[in-house]
Amino acid sequence: MPHLDLSADVVTLTQQLVDISSVSHDEQEIADAVETVLRTLPHLTVTRRGHTLVARTDLGRGERVVIAGHLDTVPLNDNLPARLEDGILHGLGSCDMKGGDAVMLKLAADVAEPNRDLTFIFYEAEEVDSVHNGLRKLTVSDPDLVEADFAILMEPSNASIEAGCQGTMRADVRTTGERSHSARSWKGVNAIHLAAPILARLNDYLAREPEIDGLTYHEGLNATGIRGGVAGNVIPDECVVEVNFRFAPDRSEADAEAFVREFFEGYDVTVTDMAAGALPGLDRPAAKAFVEAVGGEAKPKFGWTDVAQFTKLGIPAVNFGPGDPMFAHKQDEHVPTEHIERCERTLKDWLGAPLGSPVGSASGEHA
Repeated sequence: MPHLDLSADVVTLTQQLVDISSVSHDEQEIADAVETVLRTLPHLTVTRRGHTLVARTDLGRGERVVIAGHLDTVPLNDNLPARLEDGILHGLGSCDMKGGDAVMLKLAADVAEPNRDLTFIFYEAEEVDSVHNGLRKLTVSDPDLVEADFAILMEPSNASIEAGCQGTMRADVRTTGERSHSARSWKGVNAIHLAAPILARLNDYLAREPEIDGLTYHEGLNATGIRGGVAGNVIPDECVVEVNFRFAPDRSEADAEAFVREFFEGYDVTVTDMAAGALPGLDRPAAKAFVEAVGGEAKPKFGWTDVAQFTKLGIPAVNFGPGDPMFAHKQDEHVPTEHIERCERTLKDWLGAPLGSPVGSASGEHA
């Protein structure tokens, strides 16, 4: 089994994690390695569910904060092992999100007396269908292990705060015509032609930009695909415009669906996928303190992330992790070492422990 060295610096630890292949559904090796080192820390209680690990302090502090990160990666693309060049760590998972996982492990090891109780969640299967998502499963099987006043998801965000996230909805907007031979097109009704008003509505759409907790979100409603046609000599009797709606977190899933159905009134609308957004919750004391610790600035998260899993439980959450998300899943995936070090330093300062805190070594209690 690969060895993780908690006494190493956070960049070295990131490299060790990257070098453990952990493509989705194949996380046992990395989960075993993380579990082994977590169970050496006497101030943590460790619970394992599948290949998801939860490590908690129980110090009776006034607030509890969850810090979470996924262990899996997308499939290999000739980008292992890791390599370090000129302050940039290259390798599969370096950005998404083993730099964040390494920061979590250093916090777990070095911050034995945090000023807030901490729950660390290292979870499986984030990069695949949500039915497999370890964090989602945990919120269903063990919601008590996820309870907190505030959550930080270590998704890559350029080592800055991106608060909450927008929801996403996919829908098919369908027109129906009548087939005929294209040589006698007037005998049929062209469903693709009937879709022109749908595209016109989308072209005229004005995005809503609500302000939530001082952050301005920007909604989007766009055609992302169109399909129709039977053969080169047949007038099509059906056309489907595939639409994606990115909605601000002050809308519920029901509100989002109602808006889309009203927008396309007169057309057949089928919702094919939906995920709720996440409110930033920057008015909460722990969130306020964290924003101040990072420099007093937060940005809205326009994409969807697992912070939405926490919103379902009423827990405000932010994204804060090393790496530029634009490099996630690319062959040349990489992360600046300065981002990893800055995230570690910021979180340790916020939690009230100096960077030089000693690493625990005794065996702890397990759940």
